[in-house]
Amino acid sequence: MAKLSAKSAVSIYSLFIGIFMFVFWSALVITNQILPQEIPYAISFHLAGEFITAALLIVSGVGLLRNICWAKILSPFALGMLLYTVVVSPGYYAQQGNTPMVAMFAVLIALTIMALIGAFKTIKL
Repeated sequence: MAKLSAKSAVSIYSLFIGIFMFVFWSALVITNQILPQEIPYAISFHLAGEFITAALLIVSGVGLLRNICWAKILSPFALGMLLYTVVVSPGYYAQQGNTPMVAMFAVLIALTIMALIGAFKTIKL
């Protein structure tokens, strides 16, 4: 079995998470499960951050797969945005006592840190 390179693993992880984030947040918006009238500015900025993170993950993932040089710089930036998101997000679920979601985010934190390490390995300074 062929070994997956760090670059390939990072690109696949970035694409998967980016697409998942885009679909997840789009579904919540389309099905009116987000109530912007409660905190309109906060949720608007939060959604902007989530969609920008998703877009940058997708773009950097595609760029890495195509060996485009700027993707090696964009990838750690996008993964850093993701790391912030997965560190902050469990608080909402922890407050609700939703242990499985908190555990899922703990796994995502570990995977994102590993992806960041892999992304930095692709940069040749």
